[in-house]
Amino acid sequence: MSVLYVVATPIGNLADISSRALAILKDVDLIAAEDTRHTKRLLDNYHIKTPLLAYHEHNESESAVKLITLLSQGQQVALVSDAGTPLVSDPGYRLIRSAIEAGIKISPVPGASAVLTALSVSGLPTDRFCFEGFLPPKKKQRESRLKDLLREPRTMVFFEAPHRIKALLADLMSVFGGGRDVSVSRELTKQFEQVWTGTVSEAASLVASGDIPEKGEFVVVVKGASGDGADYDEVELMKILLTEVSPATAASLASQILGVNRKHLYEVALSLKNR
Repeated sequence: MSVLYVVATPIGNLADISSRALAILKDVDLIAAEDTRHTKRLLDNYHIKTPLLAYHEHNESESAVKLITLLSQGQQVALVSDAGTPLVSDPGYRLIRSAIEAGIKISPVPGASAVLTALSVSGLPTDRFCFEGFLPPKKKQRESRLKDLLREPRTMVFFEAPHRIKALLADLMSVFGGGRDVSVSRELTKQFEQVWTGTVSEAASLVASGDIPEKGEFVVVVKGASGDGADYDEVELMKILLTEVSPATAASLASQILGVNRKHLYEVALSLKNR
């Protein structure tokens, strides 16, 4: 009987893979991999010789058709991503939908997940959370998405590339306020793993100083809105205060409300005044 296995692979440390996953990768007829060179390193480490087929966002349509044809002929296929659980910010949705429509059995092989790994060590509420993946790379669209999430009560999990982590934290500070709790994880399970938890403004300062290097893949976990009025959009709050008081007084009042550095808020006030 043909089976499409959806196999989780390590997010960093190659030892973080189950014996079942290794057995399946060894026994299937073909492994569909996001990056065959990356997956080959994992396979070589465990002396697995199964053939590889590239399956990524640029060839997803044609590769899905080929894989469904092979599965329909009785072959067994394993789908893997570069790291972690397939389909979580990775290609694979089209293949899964096609397999369902073709009546092909799909079997999940669970394992590592960057989302759950970062969440488990964040020190933030884990009873309810949502995964937002990568935010838009352009500032305007990124801020718009964050504004949609301003009152989200669940803990939020984001992925971010190293060259955009500074911009993401700046936008989080602008929209959510610098006092919102955040956990920043970098290079999870790898040699230079780093997990830090504090406020958004503190995280931004540590990235700016280099204490949190702009290197490796990031998972950013953000505490949800409290629902008691304690979470404000600092820019909107400053706009309101500036209609009544001076920038210095507005910064002082907002600092007490938000728990954010007064100097930062004063700079926000001056920026708004100069618009």
